[in-house]
Amino acid sequence: MEITRIKRQWADGKPALNGWLGGPSPFNAEIMAHSGICSVTIDMQHGLIDFSDAVRMLTATKGLDVTRIVRVPSLDAAIIGKVLDAGADGVICPLVNTPAQAADLVAACRYPPDGRRSYGPFRAGLVHGPDYFDKARGRSLAFAMIETAEALENLNAIAATPGLDALFVGPADLSISLGHPPGFAPDADVVVKAIERIAQAAKDASIHAGIFTGGPDYARTVIGQGYTFVPIAKDGIVLAAGTGAAVAAMKDLTD
Repeated sequence: MEITRIKRQWADGKPALNGWLGGPSPFNAEIMAHSGICSVTIDMQHGLIDFSDAVRMLTATKGLDVTRIVRVPSLDAAIIGKVLDAGADGVICPLVNTPAQAADLVAACRYPPDGRRSYGPFRAGLVHGPDYFDKARGRSLAFAMIETAEALENLNAIAATPGLDALFVGPADLSISLGHPPGFAPDADVVVKAIERIAQAAKDASIHAGIFTGGPDYARTVIGQGYTFVPIAKDGIVLAAGTGAAVAAMKDLTD
């Protein structure tokens, strides 16, 4: 069984930091993967990325010690299998609201007898070697997104799903579902308590908890709550912030 960098971080008792990619740019994926970050996520749900884009972005990070995660658009065994066959090391699946859906996610990520994934690792076999079938159990991470009131009602049962590696919080959708505006650093008491409860449920089930954050400040807060997979930089946000800071530094000459 092969161990990814995320799992090495977890084994050392350290959080796994993540860079989030929403734009269909292999070059940006390569830049982020060279930054020293532990893992990158290619976002096919809300990002402007289709399957062909995702393959090019996975290819751009080949050979680097970074764990490659894809957030798929939905709980669809076909697309989950395709991104894993293309070389992804794991999948984040949105809107997992029931234990049955969590079990379907795990089954889509695992070969029999642990699941129902069809064998055909076209690119994964090239990247990870002819023994990919044996390595896949250690590489193919399954993250179930908890982002609705329904998921909270089923939280402990979802967390207890055999083979599930982690829960992952979508704070914006979770906030909306609980009656509050979306945000990446929620401060409404009911949302804050839900986020704390999710971390505890993961700990009780001996799995990991992740959450999307807007940057390092909130990331430190949730790491203190027990979160161990934390996106800290998103391509569009970083680009806008960096450009904005450069423009601001020149205002004395341009305004």
